[in-house]
Amino acid sequence: MSSTEFNTLLLGNVDFLRPYAVTLTKDSESAKDLYQETLFRALANRDKYLAGTNIRAWLYTIMRNIFINNYRRGNRQFRLLDNSAGEFLLHQQQPVIGNGAETNLRIKDVHMAVYNLPVIFKQPFMLYFEGYKYFEIAAMLNEPLGTVKSRIHFARKMLKSRIARY
Repeated sequence: MSSTEFNTLLLGNVDFLRPYAVTLTKDSESAKDLYQETLFRALANRDKYLAGTNIRAWLYTIMRNIFINNYRRGNRQFRLLDNSAGEFLLHQQQPVIGNGAETNLRIKDVHMAVYNLPVIFKQPFMLYFEGYKYFEIAAMLNEPLGTVKSRIHFARKMLKSRIARY
């Protein structure tokens, strides 16, 4: 296929690319850039197009791949800038002041909830919380492994229901 035939075929089948670019980018300016990049890549790679195949599908694929690559590249660059005059980075090391009273209240709530658990659930849960493995807890308590796992599961469930979210 000659370049004039390819260019004619290409120009006859590019109108559907604009709405697809807007659908992908959700932004008219980015869509224009994506559209231009797609046409540029199609012209640069015209030797890879097989005559007689679906040119629209070929162009859709080029556009989709460009969009995906740009999206991945954008995620890697991590460019969070403030729009202020100095363009300072947003995530600078700023001191955080904690609220000790609120933290102490939460810790008290957690301790009370654990203390109020039935002994059958509290004992395996506390051993698990201290870092023991399920099979070690089962050996210590002379209980089957499945029983220990279910008791720890139910202890967690009870704690979630009893501890209020702030």
